[in-house]
Amino acid sequence: MLWKRLMAIALAGMAATTRAAAQDAAGKIDTGDTAWMLVSCALVMLMTPGLALFYGGMVRQKNVLSTLMHSFTILAVATVHWAVIGYALAFGPSLGGFIGKPVWAFLSGVGQEPNADYAATIPHAVFMAFQMMFAIITPALISGAIAERMKFSTFVVFVICWLTLVYAPVAHWVWGVGGWLRNMGALDFAGGTVVHISSGVSGLVAALMLRPRLGYLREPMLPNNLTLTVLGAGLLWFGWFGFNAGSALTAGGLAASAFVATHIASAAATLSWIIVEWLHRRKPSALGAVSGCVAGLVAVTPAAGFVSPQSALIIGLIAGAVCYGAVIVKPRLRYDDSLDAFGIHGVGGTTGALLTGVFASKMVNSAGADGLIYGGFSLFNVQVLAIGATWLYAAVVTAVILKVLDALMGLRVREEEEVAGLDLTLHGESGYNFMSEATV
Repeated sequence: MLWKRLMAIALAGMAATTRAAAQDAAGKIDTGDTAWMLVSCALVMLMTPGLALFYGGMVRQKNVLSTLMHSFTILAVATVHWAVIGYALAFGPSLGGFIGKPVWAFLSGVGQEPNADYAATIPHAVFMAFQMMFAIITPALISGAIAERMKFSTFVVFVICWLTLVYAPVAHWVWGVGGWLRNMGALDFAGGTVVHISSGVSGLVAALMLRPRLGYLREPMLPNNLTLTVLGAGLLWFGWFGFNAGSALTAGGLAASAFVATHIASAAATLSWIIVEWLHRRKPSALGAVSGCVAGLVAVTPAAGFVSPQSALIIGLIAGAVCYGAVIVKPRLRYDDSLDAFGIHGVGGTTGALLTGVFASKMVNSAGADGLIYGGFSLFNVQVLAIGATWLYAAVVTAVILKVLDALMGLRVREEEEVAGLDLTLHGESGYNFMSEATV
């Protein structure tokens, strides 16, 4: 009897040793890395409510709640979508380099053990959650292009379709093991292509298909509360440290480098936008300052883990000026990108992805590549290919989704609803109630 117990203990010990060896081979959990990534998840999650405030302050008073609802609802919709199928499609075993096999549907097999293919020192569930936050904010960015005129019901269905048919495939191309752009060597540290170009281009297509708001360019459409917008920009800047530095997936030197690059680029773009606007319009605006801040954050996103602080400074200076130019030509082109989703995210993401091909250096990140100034002509060519492919794919698929939804549900609210405001007509609420208690 004692012999059997000793044998059982010995066998259990051998099994435990085998499991430990297998875990060491796949990657061992590092508590410091895990803690940093959990904090980064929370930081990136905060960016979506921050975006809600950023956008919410820029629309007219009658549409503030409907604009906030876009971002807040996406927190729920995109989370459930990611758990059910989104993560599996984006990061599952590759099917020809274009999409993932849905072996992780409903998060089957996504647990506490690391996944060495993506992050060998943190639980697989933490990596999944971190990527979930990216999937949440990306369609929320699109809402800025269609604010004040799209049906809420159609928007929710659009988000589900877009995450499935646009975001998940592009994320797999660039970040998924076996993705065709990843295999070609395209660099996108934290989402310049996957997040900002895809959402910015899709936002432009949506704005064109919905047509301008009633009275656009004929009557003033003043922001209802720029205080909210400045607060939202501050939250975005704060959360972006998790967005970019968290993409190192470790709490080490690379995260520190990305953190510094992110902050410097945002500050440089803020100043760049202010200076250009000051010269052009004779007055520096608060809206311009926060727009420049976000433009710098967008542009440095693909480059953050591949460039030096000096290069990040140049990227920020260029991005602020370029995005300002993209925004001021909008009235001349007569398209109504309500809150400049394309002008900042589409143009800023494209600028940043191109400049990654110029300034990336293996001295910063040995897993990356050298850009043009270091003799890396091939990287620049691959970056151009990745940008072009994302532009084309996002534009075409978004147009098809919207065309189908227009036929089935309709895209735009009725004229009388738009005139009255979407807060009351779609949600039965008002963002601001100024009546005193005596008059109620």
